[in-house]
Amino acid sequence: MQKPITAYIGLGSNLGDRETSIRGAIKMLAETEDVEVARVTDIIETGPLAKANQPNYLNAVARIKTTLSAEDFHTRLRDIETTLGRLRQEKWSPRTIDLDLLLFGDQIINSPDLTVPHPQMHLRSFVLSGLCQLNGELIHPVMKESVNELAARLNGEDFVLDPDLPQLVSVAGIIGVGKTTLAKKLADILACKPVFEAYDKNPFLPDVYAGKKEFALDSQLYFLTSRIEQLNPQALKAGQIIISDYIFEKELIYAKRLLNPQQLALYRNAYQPCDGKVAAPVLVIYLQDSPEKCLHRIHKRNRPYEQVIGIQFLKELSSDYEKLFADWKRCPVIRISMSKFDCAQNADMEHLANQIKNYVSVPSVIARSAATKQSET
Repeated sequence: MQKPITAYIGLGSNLGDRETSIRGAIKMLAETEDVEVARVTDIIETGPLAKANQPNYLNAVARIKTTLSAEDFHTRLRDIETTLGRLRQEKWSPRTIDLDLLLFGDQIINSPDLTVPHPQMHLRSFVLSGLCQLNGELIHPVMKESVNELAARLNGEDFVLDPDLPQLVSVAGIIGVGKTTLAKKLADILACKPVFEAYDKNPFLPDVYAGKKEFALDSQLYFLTSRIEQLNPQALKAGQIIISDYIFEKELIYAKRLLNPQQLALYRNAYQPCDGKVAAPVLVIYLQDSPEKCLHRIHKRNRPYEQVIGIQFLKELSSDYEKLFADWKRCPVIRISMSKFDCAQNADMEHLANQIKNYVSVPSVIARSAATKQSET
């Protein structure tokens, strides 16, 4: 007798009696030969994707045990949708019932009619929260990360891939954590455009670190104008990956630390019209390490004007970054502990590069990713 496979499905409804539709679908699954409904999560209410103008959804996730093939099980899901009144219209249109095959054991399937794992499940908090309720240690077969980790990256938000935007991936973290080194290596691996902050070109920075506070505003305005020029959406191609070694939002972190109240007020007047006019990242890579280790790297790279940077300043920056990303909801965030990650290790870099490919919308990357998945089946 064939051993049952554990599958996971997402259930959603935003038309008619939503809860009745979801419970009806579960009942029909339970009545299907060779299918056992092992457990169903709580039903939660969520807004439509991309803030579409349609009713809210009710969503749930179910764990299934079945001896059916993935293809036959998927056909059964579609039959249930049809029975419950699902009309197949344009993508993400309202529906009485939606049954998505999220995972089918550890199988990776790419066929014209079926893709498993579900290609965007890692971007949906309502899906990942349900999977976490059922088994937080469950490993995504393609991304090789637990659903707990994937859920943490979203901070409760749902995201969609948009090929009409520049695919900006921003590396963030305090001074000395390794942002530029990582950005360079990622740009090489992904064969994409790197963008580096004009750190060594800022003529005012040495004076600022030397304690000449009268140059602090000039330094911050230099960085601001440079970043606006680099991250101008018109200068970045839609559907093209760009790796930057900074995140635009760091501007206010440093301004608040380096400027006096009068300078900060002037700076805000320049900053506010620009905020929201630069390309937003589709993904942030947030590097974390102890201020002590970062200070050691700063001393090791031996830029003369950086040698006055003290441990307290780095601790304050670290706290600022933690506060920034605690409430971050603009895009997914991959947090990397530099005590467990080594840029010199090919395995670490390849794993991270493969993670990034799942958060960008680039035809060539998607094609390569699909080919990789197919070769693994």
